[in-house]
Amino acid sequence: MKTKSFIQAAVASIAIGAATLAFAEDKTGTNVAENAEGVQGPVAQLAMAQNLYAYGMEQKNALAVLTAAQITMSIEVTDVDREVENKPTEGAGEVVDGGEGTEAPVSAEMMLASARELAGGDETILGLIEDAEAEGARGRIGGPSRTLSRLHAGRTDIFRVPFYGGRLAELAIIGDGDADLDLLVTDENGNVICRDVSYSDKLYCSWTPRWDGYFLIGVVNQGRVRNSYYILTN
Repeated sequence: MKTKSFIQAAVASIAIGAATLAFAEDKTGTNVAENAEGVQGPVAQLAMAQNLYAYGMEQKNALAVLTAAQITMSIEVTDVDREVENKPTEGAGEVVDGGEGTEAPVSAEMMLASARELAGGDETILGLIEDAEAEGARGRIGGPSRTLSRLHAGRTDIFRVPFYGGRLAELAIIGDGDADLDLLVTDENGNVICRDVSYSDKLYCSWTPRWDGYFLIGVVNQGRVRNSYYILTN
């Protein structure tokens, strides 16, 4: 059963350690600027593209899938290494891992292939797909940092990520579709910034920190199969 305490327990054990890495300034209270406004950027667009792709596949809509591919191709993503603590999910009990699952989330190339399959013999849509393939990555805008993690059933990943104060912080989890993922973000004081326990592995969160600081990002695999997901931050 998913509860607030269920995923909070997964990150609580290292919250004190994260606090010692805080920047030297007043950090009392919750590290969120009230009523702050910010324009969502490439992280939000990539998350939207994944949802649009899922919708297009469900509805067998080649144009929706093609649009998702075009959005994904338009954003340049940098792969980075991040330190991560992987641990059993506290309170989950014994979980039988049902397999390795998919190697990675769907890519723009896979989206284009799916759009072509859904298009069948529609020459108009096939022409649009060919145009998108020819355009490729030209004119891409700068995008987020991305790290691939392969999270087994009954396990939790914990990342410690810094964000700047006064700037919109964006975070997305893009899974491979094999298992439900939950997300919990807390500041270095242990305050909950974002929580998403919806039945999905496509998750997005944004906030504006009050100060430069570290945030703990907990990702929980609630399924029975490994989920290979990307964590993206701006």
